[in-house]
Amino acid sequence: MSRASVRSPPFRIRAHGVETASVLVIIKRAIDVIVAVVLLVILAPVLAAVAIAVRVNLGAPVLFRQQRPGLHGLPFVLVKFRTMRDSTNREGHLLDDAQRLTPFGQLLRATSLDELPELWNVLVGDMSLVGPRPLLMEYLPRYSATQRRRHDVRPGITGWAQINGRNSTSWEARLDQDVWYTDHRSLLLDARILVRTIRQVLVADGIAQPGHATMPRFLGSGESR
Repeated sequence: MSRASVRSPPFRIRAHGVETASVLVIIKRAIDVIVAVVLLVILAPVLAAVAIAVRVNLGAPVLFRQQRPGLHGLPFVLVKFRTMRDSTNREGHLLDDAQRLTPFGQLLRATSLDELPELWNVLVGDMSLVGPRPLLMEYLPRYSATQRRRHDVRPGITGWAQINGRNSTSWEARLDQDVWYTDHRSLLLDARILVRTIRQVLVADGIAQPGHATMPRFLGSGESR
């Protein structure tokens, strides 16, 4: 038996793996687009009602826009409903998130209604229905090499970490869950996550850590404030 024939099977396995991953990405993207379009149409009255409520309770602008890292860490503009006031201290600096978060904003977060505009991000390809949540741009240089792999996939509206503790876990645990999803993603896993997300929203579990609007800031492995 020749050396070439011995080495050829592993090569075909690797090629098959790449091909399978590519098919998964295509199918997942198609599902994202279809579901996003359907939900944007069905939920249009809800989106309008929430937009009016935000305008009445918090004023303009209705939408919160912020640059976040997407696939491969490339920036995109995340769109959500506002949940905080623009309150500042005497020096003109914004107050902490927990101080600016209103009861109305807490309600939006508890019901995840503030996330609905992200369906637009899904539709245009910035995000997926399921994937690691898009965090802050400033966190990128603080990730370890392993943690950085969470950006090998599109960020999602919900994800594995969101149904396994959400914001009540440590940063290390949450980022580990993001990487686990990246390594084990499948259409079946996405379906499981979406179903469990519905339960998570209904029980309003793991929304925030005590004393924080969501979680303390991530400063690197083992550090947060």
